[in-house]
Amino acid sequence: MPRARVDNEQAYILHTYPYRETSLLVEAFSRTHGRIPLIAKGARRPRSALRGMLLSFQPLLLTWSGKGEVRLLSRVEWQGGRPMLEGDALLCGFYLNELLLRLLAREDPHESLFDAYGNALDHLATGESPAPILRSFEKQLLRELGYALTLDRDARSGAAIDPEQTYAYEIERGPVAVDEIERATDVTLSGRALIDIAHDDYSHPMTLAQSKTLMRLLINHRLENRPLHSRRIFTDLQSL
Repeated sequence: MPRARVDNEQAYILHTYPYRETSLLVEAFSRTHGRIPLIAKGARRPRSALRGMLLSFQPLLLTWSGKGEVRLLSRVEWQGGRPMLEGDALLCGFYLNELLLRLLAREDPHESLFDAYGNALDHLATGESPAPILRSFEKQLLRELGYALTLDRDARSGAAIDPEQTYAYEIERGPVAVDEIERATDVTLSGRALIDIAHDDYSHPMTLAQSKTLMRLLINHRLENRPLHSRRIFTDLQSL
């Protein structure tokens, strides 16, 4: 029986690991097959045709075959390059890749998330402020994982969010209006920030700061509070 083959699949490289003496284990994020592991035989050899192609953050066309858990990568083609990420943008790209590696199940397609990832990379490559890009992607990622944020209604009363009210965000429920006494022990956001986040509007400094706190709470919960290497690296570099 011939081995299953996938030709010219749109994909990005999330990470590569040395495999045996001359090969690489490639973690790819593909448009219609989701996150998939591939073996790139001989890719570490100096004259390998794959050696210079397996770069993160660049749109590629991948061809692979096989029916096991790990498939055999046979061809890589560039699909139009984008400027290489540098500095903070590069660290943010590593953060996005780590989120996908840690939170996406293998072979679970998410085509809209694939597009959101490419869009985030495009914006990072132009030198835009990275924080709004990350917050928008995190929100999309949570939605794709089945944890869409409730941002327009009070989870307790069902009332529309009041921009002048303060809310605690309960992980499994959503925003709940709080009074001064309740605020001390909860992650709180203004109603205005919740409305802004719902519209991906991070132009106000308060919204930007509160959205980071909210997304960190929710992402950490999905990670079961296991630390992200990319966050630690970014923190270490900032302290130099």
